[in-house]
Amino acid sequence: MKGNITYYLDDTAERFPEKTAFSDEKKEITFRQLRNGALRIAGELVRRKIFKKPVAVYLDKGVDVITSFMGAAYSVNFYSPIDTGMPEARINRILSVLQPAIVITSPALKEAFSAFDYEGEFLLIDDRLYEDDTEEKTDTNVILEQRSRGIDTDLLYVLFTSGSTGIPKGVTINHRAVIDYSDWVIETFSVTEEDSFGNQAPFYFDNSILDIYSTIRTGATCHIIPGSLFSQPVPLLEFLKEKKINTIFWVPSALIVVAKLKAFRNVDLTGTLKRVLFCGEVMPNKQLNIWRHYLPDALYANLYGPTEITDACTYYIVDREFTDEEPLPIGYAMANTDIIVLDEENKAVTESGKVGELCVRGTSLSMGYYSNPEKTAEAFVQNPQNPFVPETIYRTGDLVKYNERGELLYLSRKDFQIKHMGHRIELGEIETAVSSLEEVNLNCCLYDEEKKKIVLFLDADLDRSAVNKRISKLVPEYMLPNRVVYMETMPVNANGKIDRVKLKEYL
Repeated sequence: MKGNITYYLDDTAERFPEKTAFSDEKKEITFRQLRNGALRIAGELVRRKIFKKPVAVYLDKGVDVITSFMGAAYSVNFYSPIDTGMPEARINRILSVLQPAIVITSPALKEAFSAFDYEGEFLLIDDRLYEDDTEEKTDTNVILEQRSRGIDTDLLYVLFTSGSTGIPKGVTINHRAVIDYSDWVIETFSVTEEDSFGNQAPFYFDNSILDIYSTIRTGATCHIIPGSLFSQPVPLLEFLKEKKINTIFWVPSALIVVAKLKAFRNVDLTGTLKRVLFCGEVMPNKQLNIWRHYLPDALYANLYGPTEITDACTYYIVDREFTDEEPLPIGYAMANTDIIVLDEENKAVTESGKVGELCVRGTSLSMGYYSNPEKTAEAFVQNPQNPFVPETIYRTGDLVKYNERGELLYLSRKDFQIKHMGHRIELGEIETAVSSLEEVNLNCCLYDEEKKKIVLFLDADLDRSAVNKRISKLVPEYMLPNRVVYMETMPVNANGKIDRVKLKEYL
């Protein structure tokens, strides 16, 4: 039994020592170099007597970040990435919660970090991390002895998420959760050392967990795609073709941009891309159908789940045709994960059509929010279906229902369920209807509590009467937007999701 994710890196580095593990714009590293560099970092953490403590990683997105993550894991510490592009106020809030024992950064970035509220230790790294004699300079036995004192419920990472509140919460995930999740990914999608991932997700966003740990466990290769390419669909697809990337796991907005700008007319990925996975927000079938038209033989899968359950807990492998206005199911529970849909009286919902809150139990669950017992107690609660023994479930706050096929359909956030004109409305249903309009690529519905109006933001220059006339066949009259706001550029956050907090400023 392996209780630390780095045991898998040991195995892979032994099997494929000279195979490229990760690459970025500036360099690539082999599995041997990844392991040796991680051991060098771990050795320094052990020397400084840091054990089971938070390690902040402040580096530009690239292979050095992955090496730092693994260094923390080898030494039985847990990592927390801090993006170099984050606003100063957010970084300071994260640091005040995390209280890191040490910050891993580069000599160049250390000076920038001095502007933040931190007076602790630093570990500075550079390209000497990957020198061939790294392992000889590292007392590996001391590191591995420290690793042997860890167990699978020790924390692996803390990712800070703010959701719709804007206040960062540190989601804690242990080794066992990531081991189980990567088990499921590798088995479900038949990932092997022959595969090549194209990473889009920032490393402080949980979608990156699939890319990182599928690569480490199988010996696949992961190419970290330059962020600038996601606003240039043709060069983006050319990058996939050049690097022979056959698997992507992106947020839907990244897929939508490719479909919107018709990049497939310029770049043929037939025979290159064989898996298109997505997660993080609703994927409209209108744009998915464009991908399916140009790449009909690829596997498409919709994964669903918040950061609190190790990236995802349900999935749907697209197995039939959908019209543009239909919602895409989020499907079924992943292996070793139990999905419970609860109504307002905490009774289980099993029949189709009835709405309830999606709740999750299993080893995938976060251990709670770091240094935040109040918020932890609100979301991680005793299973009301089990009064006999302590059993934690996570209340996602997401409203779902089963369709007639027994598949789960996501409706909206519980926070986005409103009472309007005497009717209970899920704003997500309006967004699904609007997504089917040919001119619309991104849209978002908010409710103006003060004026009691449904406000629709969209990236197409359509007036309210035109929108309402065209979606009136899809939603009842009481769900039609009272106000429509054209956004030439829809604001998105750093994870690539629509920034609802920013949109609230326009109410």
